[in-house]
Amino acid sequence: MKIMNKVFLTFLLLTFIACKGKKANNDENVVENSAVNKAVDNEKSKPETPEGMVWIPGGSFTQGAYDNDNLALQHEKPAHPVSVDGFFIDITEVTNAQFKKFVEATGYVTVAERKIDWEEMKKQVPPGTPKPHDSILQPGSLLFKGTTYTVTNLDDFYQWWEWKVGADWRHPRGPGSSIEGKDNYPVVHIAYEDALAYCKWAGRRLPTESEWEYAAKGGKLNSKFSWGKDDEKLKSAANTWQGEFPKTNTEEDGFDRLAPVQSFSPNAFGLYDMAGNVWEWTQDWYNVNYYKELIVAGEVKNPKGADQPFNPRNPYAKEKVIKGGSFLCNESYCASYRNSARMASTEDSGMEHLGFRTVATPEMLK
Repeated sequence: MKIMNKVFLTFLLLTFIACKGKKANNDENVVENSAVNKAVDNEKSKPETPEGMVWIPGGSFTQGAYDNDNLALQHEKPAHPVSVDGFFIDITEVTNAQFKKFVEATGYVTVAERKIDWEEMKKQVPPGTPKPHDSILQPGSLLFKGTTYTVTNLDDFYQWWEWKVGADWRHPRGPGSSIEGKDNYPVVHIAYEDALAYCKWAGRRLPTESEWEYAAKGGKLNSKFSWGKDDEKLKSAANTWQGEFPKTNTEEDGFDRLAPVQSFSPNAFGLYDMAGNVWEWTQDWYNVNYYKELIVAGEVKNPKGADQPFNPRNPYAKEKVIKGGSFLCNESYCASYRNSARMASTEDSGMEHLGFRTVATPEMLK
């Protein structure tokens, strides 16, 4: 059964995870090459690196937030030991140009572009949920609209998000907008099903949460950010929100919303935008208890995430972990530009600040 586009109903009925933070303290930034050298993969047997990707040597690291990270949320804890085999990962987020090639080759229609079937949708929401008006029950996605006033309750996301009929990857700001001239921007309004379809066509897969976090660290295994430990470098290192969220973005990083890929310096592995710009899908289920369960097992090799989703704040939803933060991340609201930061998103969700990148393993390329 295909996933129907019910993200606007999720928006109307359910609550996103609030990602609020406090002032951060610099943590110890230690480059632990010895851990990278504990590779669990055989470097000599890996195939040639595919175009647009980089090889990440396997190794061990501590996943999750450290105790001295004052911005960390509870679902980033406890930190736990993990090892991953080597893998290839896209240097950038998948772009409009890349996704367009996929659509032209396959005729694929994204979730945000599909007609909505209320009879199917109402099976996935609380009993008795009233049917939205037909004017709303149309294909679309979520757009950031901002506010003209100071927001005192940052848990009330309805104030700065809107369901926009006609918003999709081709029309990222809704009807009348386009991606013309924006080939090198990350593709957005991508639901989980859309990302999987692209991966299948490209012979790739989505990264696990562990792979994504390990790659983001760039070998600096105790660093808080993809560039290291210095939070003062945020404006020059990532596309995030400066100023008063969600009222005023001062654009000190040079961008109001999306930035073209490779607009900021890469991390030590050569990966761009592992912090900010757009959130990125991983293949792991979001389960608030998973980290607590994982730590009792000792170092886990190649963890694949929880067996099933669980979020008491969004009990009807089946959510995946997304990583990396976006252009909306601000310390007062969502400091998710940190390596350990994570958020949950329903599989049918397509949003203006959500995209993806892909992974390949030597076995997949044989």
